[in-house]
Amino acid sequence: MHGLIGLAHARLQHVGARLLDSRGQGTVEYVALILLVALVMAGVVASMKGFRTDEGQELGDALIVKIKQAVAKVVF
Repeated sequence: MHGLIGLAHARLQHVGARLLDSRGQGTVEYVALILLVALVMAGVVASMKGFRTDEGQELGDALIVKIKQAVAKVVF
C-alpha cells in the first residue's frame, strides 16, 4: 500500500512539474509583442490614409529608417 501511494505521489509531482514548466513562454511573449507593434503600425497607416501631404511621406520614411536600425541591432 505504501508503494502505491508513493507511485501516485511521484506521478502527481511529474504532472505538476509539467504544468509549471515555463519553456516556450518567451516565444509567446515575443509573438504577442510583434503582433502589438504590427497592430499599432496598421493603425498609423490607416489613420494616414486620407492624409495627402508630404508629411506622411516623411513620417513613413522616418519609420522605415527606425525599423531598419532596430532590425540591424538584432543578434541571433
